[in-house]
Amino acid sequence: MKTKASDFDKKFDAGESVVTHLDLSKARRPAEEQKRINMEIPVWMLAALDREARRLGVTRQAIIKMYLAERLQAG
Repeated sequence: MKTKASDFDKKFDAGESVVTHLDLSKARRPAEEQKRINMEIPVWMLAALDREARRLGVTRQAIIKMYLAERLQAG
């Protein structure tokens, strides 16, 4: 059964879940697409990243992404 747009809007505005009315099989977030890169990092820097990642309880990749995002957002 298809939902009318006005019914969909009412449910959404009321805070009800509308996920069952959506086809998410091909959904994507273009700005969040990933691309793999390789880079060489000095051993001392890698060790410092690993220490900080352990301290925060995150992966090395997560700490690198966090640092890059902070720097890029700062301008």
